[in-house]
Amino acid sequence: MHSAKTHDSRGVDGVRRAPATPNDASPVEAASSHPAEIVRPNPEVVARPTRRRFTAADKLRILQLADACTAVGSRGALLRAEGLYASHLTTWRRQRTEGTLSALTPQKRGRKVVVPHPQRAENERLRQENARLSTRLKQAELIIEVQKKVSQILGLPLETPAEGGRS
Repeated sequence: MHSAKTHDSRGVDGVRRAPATPNDASPVEAASSHPAEIVRPNPEVVARPTRRRFTAADKLRILQLADACTAVGSRGALLRAEGLYASHLTTWRRQRTEGTLSALTPQKRGRKVVVPHPQRAENERLRQENARLSTRLKQAELIIEVQKKVSQILGLPLETPAEGGRS
């Protein structure tokens, strides 16, 4: 009545599934120089899930692995191993060709260095010269006015410049 076959803990009669890729080589191992370790996901559900963020280096690494996948089904195995969708690769490839992926590299923090406008220095120099000349003009006008008052007090006639020229 009882069968002579022994049952595995999984409920299958000692049968194992065939590997998904031939020669027991995963596409991740075939594309990279070091073998990939199988990481089992944690079955515990976190209270608040966090969004995964990929750095530019991670995106470029995964794109290189995906580009190196030539065997049938190897790209799908890579996506499953990394937990990605094909749309991620599409978006990242577009970013790579546009150059926005290289723009995601870390940059120096703090205030950005402001490159001075080439005319700004000349404008400042001209403002200072204008202020200096205005001060000299006020001094010259004050001296002329004092000379006029002195000549009026002493009764000396002032020479007026000829029309159209200097005196």
